[in-house]
Amino acid sequence: MNVEFLKQNGVDVEKSLELFGDMQTYNDTIGEFILGASSKLPKLEEYKNGKDMNNYAIYVHSLKSDAKYFGFTKLAELAYNQEMKSKAGDVYYIYNTYDELVAETNRLIHVVKQYLGQEEAEDGTETSEQEKKPTIIANREIYMEPTILVADDSNIVRNFVSRIFSDTYKVGVAKDGKEAIEIIKSNIGNNNIKAILLDLNMPEVDGFAVLEYMKENKLFTEMPVSIISGDSSKETIDKAFTYQIVDMIKKPFNDTDIKRVVEKTIYFKEMN
Repeated sequence: MNVEFLKQNGVDVEKSLELFGDMQTYNDTIGEFILGASSKLPKLEEYKNGKDMNNYAIYVHSLKSDAKYFGFTKLAELAYNQEMKSKAGDVYYIYNTYDELVAETNRLIHVVKQYLGQEEAEDGTETSEQEKKPTIIANREIYMEPTILVADDSNIVRNFVSRIFSDTYKVGVAKDGKEAIEIIKSNIGNNNIKAILLDLNMPEVDGFAVLEYMKENKLFTEMPVSIISGDSSKETIDKAFTYQIVDMIKKPFNDTDIKRVVEKTIYFKEMN
């Protein structure tokens, strides 16, 4: 794999390593951008055409986060601008800049494929094969071992956390609030969910719906929650802390941030 190839294509690799720590982890994870972006583009098209700016904002926010993780600065900026405009209900702006967002996303999908050796590079040469494919973590509804549950619509975040704790905990995943509630409900009373890392901006059922379910069922001491979110507005923070959460960290974060907040969250459970 040729890191210079990424840099020549506008990728800020050094910035990305603040999250991933080293090139091995970066290389193990970057293929997940293809999966994530390819699944988000049809949703963005659907919500744009339906002028559903609330759901559009959620998906373009997720695309922005993925872009920031991997150092795709131009895409992150385009997605951020679209996120802000969609939240403001500016359909005209979305329609006029949508093609540029899609073009840059598709360009980076091809860049990543070339970097991983899945496509020929533009000069006709092939890059090396990826040595380790991205880990896909399967969902297990009922946990039989101590488990950290990660509820986030980004497969990059879910698998990043899974890698960090692969030697110490099982990591369960939920891609939206609906899945998270189903898993939580299935594990009430078995004492195996040691901590929940919860995103707030998720499609269909968001993180606040999960918090409300836990409040209604008095589950915060049994399954302590910390928030992982790209939304650091005062309104969101204040609303999150009306619930009995342990901590809140902003995306993007690194492995040190995640280890710290998980240790703090598990400690909260042990003290109750």
